[in-house]
Amino acid sequence: MAHILVVEDEQPISDLITMNLKLVGHTYSKVYTGSEVAGMLEQERTDLILLDVMLPGLDGFEVMQQIAPLRIPVILITAKNALSDRIRGFELGAEDYIIKPFEILELLARINVVLRRNEQATPAFICDAVEVRFPERQVRVDQLPVDLTTREFELLEVLIRNRNIALSREKLLELAWGYDFAGDTRTVDVHIRQLRKKLGWEERIKTVFKLGYRLEVQV
Repeated sequence: MAHILVVEDEQPISDLITMNLKLVGHTYSKVYTGSEVAGMLEQERTDLILLDVMLPGLDGFEVMQQIAPLRIPVILITAKNALSDRIRGFELGAEDYIIKPFEILELLARINVVLRRNEQATPAFICDAVEVRFPERQVRVDQLPVDLTTREFELLEVLIRNRNIALSREKLLELAWGYDFAGDTRTVDVHIRQLRKKLGWEERIKTVFKLGYRLEVQV
């Protein structure tokens, strides 16, 4: 997982974001003003910045200009939804731009996309005898390779990156298959069953692997 700096002056929003970052396995630091960002980045490694635009003191755009030489990926989070603001953000180097109010699952999904794009996320996830290597799209059980279909791997990755968050079938389809999926939502159950079988989690899943969907769908 990644270490993420949250720059948000509204504490309830900051707390909501950091709570969910922790749930899915990321670590975080948080500051409430733009003037604190540079000092924080000098103190610790940061893989991604979630940056509010409307901050006291230095605003988000000014912060981006200040930290540009560090080349750290930035997702802007703001209530300013004018096209000119979005264009300015992207011209300054923002990886993404999300408008308040937002769904926390959408933010987590966008974080995952940016981390994958910049290869800042931890490359492997290990649980019991199972090892998942994201860059290579490889899965091993007891050191032996497991053959997953593209859909199975995409679903597994979504579950891992959103672990400890309860995801509906519809949300899993949206995150793993995309918005244009037109099939039966029960297809998630079929893929979950196949994952449990291939990874050897049919008997011990409840104590070994705690994911949002729990890999415990009854089919």
